[in-house]
Amino acid sequence: MQRYFAAVTILLLICMVLIRTQMLGRKGIRAINFGKLDKRDFIIPPFALFYFYLVFANALALPSVSSQKFFTSDAVSWIGDFFCLAGLVVLLFSLISFGKSFRVGIDTQQPDKLVTSGIFALSRNPIYVAFGFVLIGQFLVFPNWILLIYLCGGILLFHRQVLREEQFLRERYGSEYFEYRRRVRRYF
Repeated sequence: MQRYFAAVTILLLICMVLIRTQMLGRKGIRAINFGKLDKRDFIIPPFALFYFYLVFANALALPSVSSQKFFTSDAVSWIGDFFCLAGLVVLLFSLISFGKSFRVGIDTQQPDKLVTSGIFALSRNPIYVAFGFVLIGQFLVFPNWILLIYLCGGILLFHRQVLREEQFLRERYGSEYFEYRRRVRRYF
């Protein structure tokens, strides 16, 4: 049960983001801006696809690169599922709070207003927190060295993107962003 939920979490995350971008597209808003500022971002998708395969291979007992586990514990797997569920909930509240300001990547052409309400009153980067929760959860369900590397790499990658976005937000929103940054933590 825990393995299947952890794997389905990926599909739910992707569906939530795709549905939101499609909804914005109907309003004439181009929400996908991935790789526009830094072409090195296009290195990410092949690694993400491999990650998806690893999670589904572990969940469905398909051939995998490594079957070695650090530990086996039903209790820890349930905790992992809780993290996956928490990630889904945080992402859902983030998408709702974002409204029409949601973008994948930095939109320098048509940025919307600075979002500071809803879940953004608790964290300046709740979407990255959500993804981090899911990575932690999936590692706890499938505790092998490859997913540990992905967990560490993912967190570093999220932080890199947060720093890039913060620079853009400082330049775009100035004192409004500075005040928001003073009130609300970067993560949680």
